[in-house]
Amino acid sequence: MQTIIRAEAYLCDIAVEKKRTDAIQAFIKQETIFVEIETDDGLVGTGYSYTIGTGGRAVLQLLQTDLLGFLIGQDARQVEALWQKLFWATHSTAVGVITNLALAAVDTALWDIRCKAANQPLWLLAGGARPQVPLYDTEGGWLHLSTDELVAGAVQSRAQGWPGVKLKVGKTHLEEDSERLAAVRAAVGPRTHIMVDANQSMTYPQAKRWAHMLEKHDIFWFEEPLPAEDIQGHALLAASTSVPIAVGESLYALSHFREYLVAGAAGIIQVDAARIGGITPWLKTAHLAEAFNIKVAPHFLMELHVSLAAAIPNALYVEHIPQLRAVTSQEVKIENGFAIAPDVPGIGIAWDREAIGRLRQNSASSNKP
Repeated sequence: MQTIIRAEAYLCDIAVEKKRTDAIQAFIKQETIFVEIETDDGLVGTGYSYTIGTGGRAVLQLLQTDLLGFLIGQDARQVEALWQKLFWATHSTAVGVITNLALAAVDTALWDIRCKAANQPLWLLAGGARPQVPLYDTEGGWLHLSTDELVAGAVQSRAQGWPGVKLKVGKTHLEEDSERLAAVRAAVGPRTHIMVDANQSMTYPQAKRWAHMLEKHDIFWFEEPLPAEDIQGHALLAASTSVPIAVGESLYALSHFREYLVAGAAGIIQVDAARIGGITPWLKTAHLAEAFNIKVAPHFLMELHVSLAAAIPNALYVEHIPQLRAVTSQEVKIENGFAIAPDVPGIGIAWDREAIGRLRQNSASSNKP
């Protein structure tokens, strides 16, 4: 038995590294919720989740008030059992993103302990499909950027050997989005993958028009064109266009992904480890997608997702949006357009404890009597 003797949660507000906007919102700050779990054999696991500006303190309160106490005295090796125990303990607030973000921070900390106890890196212990995954850039594609800025960012990514770039769409007029995409396509040529993301901003009739335009520019995928709950709309759209429809960052349960896949409403799955509730359900979702012969390109969290994507056989891409440099001592290693999975035991994130200490707030812990 590997007994949990301490479980602690706290929050750090991390400023965004650059202005980030899309069709419906701006990334204000990263409210980063941390959980530390210690076992009686001296191992400490660190997990985390995030919001893009609001709700982080609600997640922290849920952890401190309702979840951490359940962990004390439990066997840290029983990751699945503990996930289920915490899920059912808060079932009145599930399925939902607040609960999932809390579960994710705990689950990721438990996987950190599991990997350290096995002296294995996450990518290997969780599956070990391959040690590197292709990388695409989102940082150069935000909606507020001018066409010239979009072109410059895409050209820079191509020069670095990155095989893909993503641009936000959702301008008032279709023609403006089309002109911006045309300029980027002309600059990077036919071999660079260009993805676009509408961030749930469209109706089905709008998205159908945009999808027809995207076909002209050989777009690699069309991300979140409709509200995430509109499975039928996504299925109709997927059937009407040759551009693959990508969804998943705003889905919070394995069953929701199953419904999308059964309906033929998703051509690419973008499951987010924080929003789905941690590494445990993330892996289930990725394997579900594999059963449907669908690729996985996880949303955000590149520092964690590089290891998870490397663990599975159907990973397509890792998204480049650096957001943990303020609290880490090492960045994700990138070589020739690939993100390299860390090979150290644990989840592979080199936390800067001094930096975290400066930003840390709202700490509370539970300890074994």
